Amino acid sequence: MPPLHALQAFEAVGRCGTMRTAAKELGVTPSAISQQVRKLEDHLGVTLLERIGRRVELTSWGVLLHKEVAKGFNQLHHSVDVLERARSQTGIVLTALSSVVNKWIGRKIFDWQALYPEANVRIIGKDDEPSLTGGQSDFRITYGKRAEVHAHFAPLYTDWVVPACSPRLLGGQTLATAADVLKFPLLNIEWESHYSRPPQWSEWAQLVGATVNERLSGLFFALSSNAIDAAVNGHGFVLAQVSMIEDELEAGTLVVPFDIRLPLPESYYLAWDRSAFEKPYGREFHLWVMGIAKKQSTVSSPASRP
Repeated sequence: MPPLHALQAFEAVGRCGTMRTAAKELGVTPSAISQQVRKLEDHLGVTLLERIGRRVELTSWGVLLHKEVAKGFNQLHHSVDVLERARSQTGIVLTALSSVVNKWIGRKIFDWQALYPEANVRIIGKDDEPSLTGGQSDFRITYGKRAEVHAHFAPLYTDWVVPACSPRLLGGQTLATAADVLKFPLLNIEWESHYSRPPQWSEWAQLVGATVNERLSGLFFALSSNAIDAAVNGHGFVLAQVSMIEDELEAGTLVVPFDIRLPLPESYYLAWDRSAFEKPYGREFHLWVMGIAKKQSTVSSPASRP
């Protein structure tokens, strides 16, 4: 197979008619074009061009080869165009854990849309890890060691949990001590076994010098978002992740009588495939997610308390 650069130089010369014009198109010198054509002629053992002053003409061998080479390069350009159109049409695909979609990135994404209204982003809630190299997703927000199944990943933030409830649950009463929280129904969150479990009520009770009444702690949720929704509806206290209840706290549908926090055992991570950066706004999206995660890390930490 002849060198691709030599074929490219020959195709350009045959189409443009001069070494100088072909060189300008390819961004090289005329002498470099001439060398590549000679290399091709030596490789094939035939003369492809006749030089007539500044112009060149294709020999009969050159006409035959140029016709086929031009077809090949046209097909290559078409293939690249097809890829570019497909890449532009699909836009950026982000998958994330379902609760992260419902309570965090699904809320933050409108800030991205305000910055880049023309960008196309598709967000999918998915708890199983997708294949980033197989085209299922460009970016993935996941938790803990699950990030290690991907080739490229970076920590986003470590979240903290805090006891939250609907103000309706309190019925207007003011709790005297943190231990009084444990006198209400307690909503538990228990993730699938391949994730490090979030802090439990027994750990929070120990932190405030109390114990859990098991009769008030019988409901378990696999999704953090479902437990938070149950708390909003007045069904009990939940150890809610700070990142997931910002809107509820602002709206007053949840309150935190005692801001005593516990950290999650592991961090959230952003994983990606390198091809994601080749998509329109791929790099900008990566930087944006990392930026909002840095802010979230500050907000979630106990140091952010007023």
